[in-house]
Amino acid sequence: MDISLIMELIAVSIFGAVLYTIIGIAPGTDETAVLMPVTLILVLSGMQPISVLAFFISAIVAKKLTDSIPVAIAGIPGGVLSAPMVEHAMVLKNKGMPDVSIRKMASGSVIGTIIAVPLSLILANLLIPFGDTIAGYSNQIFFGGAVFLALMTKNRWLALLSIIPFALLIQGLRHLYWGVGAVPEDTTVFTSFFLGITVGPIILKLLELLNNEIRSNLPRKESNDIVLKKQKKVKGFPNPFKILDKKEAISSAFASVLGVFTFFMSPAGMTIFLGEVLSSRIKDPIKRATRAISSMDGVTNAAYISGILIPLIAIGVPLSPTALGPGMALFNAPPVFTEDHNLHHILSMSDFVIATVIGAVIAISLTYFVTVKYSQQICTFVFKYIPHEALLGVFLALVIMLAYMDAGLINIGGVLLIGLVAGVLHRWGINYGVQFMVLYAAPWIVSNLVF
Repeated sequence: MDISLIMELIAVSIFGAVLYTIIGIAPGTDETAVLMPVTLILVLSGMQPISVLAFFISAIVAKKLTDSIPVAIAGIPGGVLSAPMVEHAMVLKNKGMPDVSIRKMASGSVIGTIIAVPLSLILANLLIPFGDTIAGYSNQIFFGGAVFLALMTKNRWLALLSIIPFALLIQGLRHLYWGVGAVPEDTTVFTSFFLGITVGPIILKLLELLNNEIRSNLPRKESNDIVLKKQKKVKGFPNPFKILDKKEAISSAFASVLGVFTFFMSPAGMTIFLGEVLSSRIKDPIKRATRAISSMDGVTNAAYISGILIPLIAIGVPLSPTALGPGMALFNAPPVFTEDHNLHHILSMSDFVIATVIGAVIAISLTYFVTVKYSQQICTFVFKYIPHEALLGVFLALVIMLAYMDAGLINIGGVLLIGLVAGVLHRWGINYGVQFMVLYAAPWIVSNLVF
C-alpha cells in the first residue's frame, strides 16, 4: 500500500470525524438517516472502496462519541442507541452533572472501540468458513433475536404476543404504499419506520397533550433554572481509564465484549439489557447512573463496529441491524456495489485492518478530545441559548421530513401510526430491541408465520 493511499485514508477519516462530530451534537440525528445517505454518495461518486470503509468507521465512532451530548443536556436521543440512556442521564442532569454524564459516556465509547476493533476482526476471520451458511438463515436469526429479547423483558408474554401484530402493521403499511403507488414494489420503506419506533414515546406524549384531562393533570414547575456544578478541568489528552473508575471501566469492557459477540442482535436491545443488568444492584442513584451510561456506550460502539465489520468480512450480506441500516450502502449500492460484488468481495483482510484502524484512531483522537475537553462549555452554551422546545421541534421535523422523502405524504401518517403503537408498546415494557428486530424480520414473519 503506497503512501498516497495512506494519506487518502487519513484525509477521509478526518473528514468523517469532523463532519459527524458536528452532526452528532445535534439532537435526533439518527445513525441511519445521517450516515447512509453520505456513505451512498461517496460510494456512487467512485471513491475507492477502502477509503469508503475508513470514512464509515471514523464517522460511526465520532457519531457515537458525540450523540451523548443531547442526551446529557436535554434528555433527547442523539441517535437510536442513545435513547436507552436518557433515564440515567437525566439523573445526572437533575444533579447538575450533565458534563460528567458526557465524559462518562464518551469514555465508555472509547473503551468499546478499543475492544471492538481487534475482537471484531478476529471473530470475523474465524467466521469466514461459515459465512454462506449463516447468510442463508439471516431472517430466522432476526426473528430469533426478537423472541430472545422479548423473553429478557419484564413483561415477556406481552412482548412475545406483540411480535406478529407489530410485524403485520409494518408489512401492512408497506403493501399499502405499493398498492397506491407511493413507492415501487421493489422498494422497502425502512429508514422512516426505524425513526418512527425511535420517537414513539415522544409522539405518544405529544398526542396525549391534546387530551385536556391529561394536560390539566400534568405537574407544573415554578422554576426551570438549571445549575451546572463546577467540574475539574481535564488537562492534556483525556484518559478514559481515569475518567471512569475501576468498576465502570470493567463493566464497559465486559459489555463491549458481549456487544461484539452479539453483533447480529439489535444494538438497542443489548444496550438496554446489559446496561440494566450491570447497574441494577447499585443503590446510590448517581453511581448507578454513571455505571449504566458508561456500560451502555461501550456496548453501542462495540455493537456498531462489529455489526459492520463481521458481516462485511465473513458473510458478504447485511446480517446485522447496523449493516441493514447505516451500513447498507457498503453492501448494496447499484451499480457500484451489489449483493455479489461489494466490499466483502473487493477488499483483502489487510485492507479491512488498515482502513478500520486508521478510521478508529483518527475519530478517537479528534472527537474524544473535543467531547471531553469542552463538555461543560458545550452544556453551558446549549442551556443558555437553545430552548428545549427547539430541540424537540428539530427532532420531530427531521422524522417528518424523512418520512416524506421515503414515501410521500401518506408515509407521514404511517410513521405517526408506527410511532404511536411503538410508544404504547414501550410504555408497556416492550423495549426498543424487540421492536427493531421485528422491523428487520417483518417480511419473513408475515410470509412464513402468518399465511
